[in-house]
This record gives sequence, C-alpha cells and structure tokens, in this order.
Amino acid sequence: MTSAADLNLDVDYPESDGKPMAESDYQRPYIAYGTEILNIFFADQPQVYVSGNLLIYYEEGNPKACVAPDVFVVLNRPKGKRKSYRTWQENNQYPSFILEITSKSTISEDQGTKRGLYAFWGVPEYFQYDPSADYLEPPLQGHRLVEGNYLPIPATPLPQGGLSITSSVLGLELRLEQGELRFYNPATGKKLLSHAESEAARQTAEAARQVAQDRAEQLAARLRSLGIDPDSV
Repeated sequence: MTSAADLNLDVDYPESDGKPMAESDYQRPYIAYGTEILNIFFADQPQVYVSGNLLIYYEEGNPKACVAPDVFVVLNRPKGKRKSYRTWQENNQYPSFILEITSKSTISEDQGTKRGLYAFWGVPEYFQYDPSADYLEPPLQGHRLVEGNYLPIPATPLPQGGLSITSSVLGLELRLEQGELRFYNPATGKKLLSHAESEAARQTAEAARQVAQDRAEQLAARLRSLGIDPDSV
C-alpha cells in the first residue's frame, strides 16, 4: 500500500511559476535592491533568512499552492540557498516581513489575493512600493497585522519631502525620497548602502584623500623652495 507520505515524495515543486520577474525596468531593480540591502543588514544574524522572487510553497502535496513575494524576510530560519521555500520543511515558519513592488499587472493581486493570503499566514508586516507612482498613493505604504487584518502603519513626513515608515519587524525605516525607496537604520540615522553604493563611497573618499595628500605635498615642496622647513610651520 502506498502511503500519503510516499505520494508526497513524488510531487514536483517547480522552481519557477513561469511568470516574469517583473514587468518593466521600474520594478525589476527594486526587487534586487531590497533583497540585497536586507541581506547585507542581516548578514551577521545566521537565523534570519532573506530572499526575493522565490516561490513559497505552503501546502505539502499541492504544488499549485505557491506564491513568490518580491522581497521577504523570515525570522528564526537559517540562512542558505534554497530552490524554493517549503513551509513544512521550515518548521512551518512563514515570512515576518513582505515587500511587494507594485505595478499595473500586480496591483489587483497585491491588494487582494496576496494581501489576504499573507494575513492568513500571519505575516506581521506587509509593505508595498509603487516605483512609477501610478497605482498607489502614497507610492510607499506599510501595513501591520492586527487581529487578522492589515492596518496602515502611520507615515512620517520628511522635512525635505517624501515620507518615512518604520518597520518594527526589521528595526529599519523605509523611506520615500524623491520617489525612490530607501532603507535607513534609525539607530544611526544613516542610509543602508548596497555593495555598489559602498564601493562608490569608498572610491570617492579615497579620491578626496589623494587630492588632500597631493596638495599637502605641493605646499611642502613650495615651502622648501623658499628655504622653509614644512615641519616647522
């Protein structure tokens, strides 16, 4: 006799649902950006798993019961590469934070089906960001699960324009700056940088240091030409 467990072993869980990652250049970069920034921020926390556009299967034996959030964070699950995230293999841990990059083709699902599913899962925080600013007003919105329903997280206007929403789950601020989504660490007040941004900042600082050193050497040479010891000045 074949058991249900044996049948489940034969179920194929595809790594892709066949849908494009994002419909345009508006959405695509922010999926990569959000995933990278949060992976960097939680790099030294081995029990925080961050991923993006990865299929989450939530019913064992039913490969149609799946969804691929654009960016998500699961607390109390180990890091590591996964072909898909199967809740029954992950101690039934669901995401604690989800960010959807909203577009024309996803707005209905993001506001309806996914929102209801994430609430059913018990996802504490659900954020949406609309890079084109065509479908959400304001373009950045955060919701916190309260008694089974998502309620808006209050947004704080920024002095220079835009807004800030605090994620209690992440311990971060998500900001809308000139229409762009950015993550800030409220403990330091600093913007979290991607690898490319960190490298660009390093190169800028190095270039400034080199300019200052060259000027100092030129001044020292000028003083010596006048018979003045630079070290005595």
